[in-house]
Amino acid sequence: MSELPPNDSEQPGSGDPLDPFEEIIAAETELPQALESPRAGETPIPDLAVIEAGSRTLRTQGGPPQAEVPARPADPEVDKALREVEGELASRWGETKLEPSVSRIAALMDVLGEPQRAYPSIHITGTNGKTSTARMIEALLGAFELRTGRYTSPHVQSVTERISLDGAPISAERFVETYQDVKPYVEMVDSRQEYRLSFFEVLTGMAYAAFADAPVDVAVVEVGMGGTWDATNVIDGSVAVVTPIDLDHTDRLGATPAEIATEKAGVIKPDATVIMAQQPVDAAQVLLKKAVEADATVAREGLEFGVVDRQVAVGGQQVTLRGLGGEYPDLYLPLHGAHQAHNAAVALAAVEAFFGVGAQRAEPLDLDTVRGAFAAVASPGRLEVVRRSPTVVLDAAHNPAGARAAATAIGEAFQFSRLIGVVGASGDKNVRGLLEAFEPVFAEIVVTRNSSHRAMDVDELAGIAVEVFGEDRVQVEPRLPDALEAAITLAEEEGEFTGAGVLVTGSVITVGEARLLLGRS
Repeated sequence: MSELPPNDSEQPGSGDPLDPFEEIIAAETELPQALESPRAGETPIPDLAVIEAGSRTLRTQGGPPQAEVPARPADPEVDKALREVEGELASRWGETKLEPSVSRIAALMDVLGEPQRAYPSIHITGTNGKTSTARMIEALLGAFELRTGRYTSPHVQSVTERISLDGAPISAERFVETYQDVKPYVEMVDSRQEYRLSFFEVLTGMAYAAFADAPVDVAVVEVGMGGTWDATNVIDGSVAVVTPIDLDHTDRLGATPAEIATEKAGVIKPDATVIMAQQPVDAAQVLLKKAVEADATVAREGLEFGVVDRQVAVGGQQVTLRGLGGEYPDLYLPLHGAHQAHNAAVALAAVEAFFGVGAQRAEPLDLDTVRGAFAAVASPGRLEVVRRSPTVVLDAAHNPAGARAAATAIGEAFQFSRLIGVVGASGDKNVRGLLEAFEPVFAEIVVTRNSSHRAMDVDELAGIAVEVFGEDRVQVEPRLPDALEAAITLAEEEGEFTGAGVLVTGSVITVGEARLLLGRS
């Protein structure tokens, strides 16, 4: 499939089975189940305890892990220390409560000695594809023997995933040490501000400090939300990446792509290089105007770089990309979907820009190195296969644009004869739009909820699902373990060799908890 005209000039463990199940649950329910405090008067829901303890039946069917997502620490003392840090972080404002300002994080950087200035950065914003793009950029930089730090959000299973060094999440021990190192400075800033630093602001400070301490050669930083007032926006990224912009967080960022782009354009700094994925016209206009004002250089997907060709391959796809320095043929990308090919094009252009390709140098990056980097990319929870017979796929789509991309990709890559959906969504999302995107590909849907207090009430979700799918295609299972069992049973009714599958989606939290249940860690 040709996507760009050629240019001739130019990616908790099973626990100890000897532990009594009840003991594991008791240990889990000592802390809130999510890194956000429960609402006043609420007690922690024990579902996550069950999830972390694990369904023995589901877990034994899961197979070995395929991508690096850290399990709970095996050492009880380390695990206890990590839980204490998680509890302290959970006492702060969660990621859905915001006061749009960088004043607090700037104050923290000041008392820490401006660690974010100790290394160059690539700053990534957009609506969808940020984490996968960040992972690809990280893999490419690492392949060229640069020491990398990557900061992404949200996490799939463990908060330690958010801060990575050399392509892997930092250890629980290092996470705890980093928190203890910055804690006195955090408390100092707290005492001087109207509002305490939030959960996300503290984690951002930890990441920047960890990167400086490593030290890294380059940081790959994904915004949490927006750009202008996002806590990450105290760096001066020499390369600013904008993945596709669509409608999400409209209550905070704006109701149109142009309004959302206005916030996200805040990552564009003077003299930076802007790598811009394909955008809605009104969003592109906003981004280009900001680039002109900042005297930044712009490279646009579909013009200066892009996807030349892509073919479905076993376990992923074979792509040819045009970068800023020329063509890169026959790259194997072990991720599914056209959207991941476009993410790869954006990542490649970002790394080229970082190395000065197209500006200081004309020749492309070494092809074999680029091939090796892309072939090693993994993105947990992004059309990730976690079980066979029947096949169970996880995808963290949580808005209509992400759902449309996932629905298209799963039809192309898997060609299931019948697909069962398991959906657990957050209440603050466009759930109807998400379900409508999946309606053409789901034969039946099992609606459920994850353990977060942000999860949409299962009866409310079921009501929307019935309106979209019809009553005969909707099954309700309030508990995620039961929902997974029900969906697998529905898929197995087709027979062992009929090609039925299950897609678990709707929220990163839902995907993370399903991943635990299915034995991925």
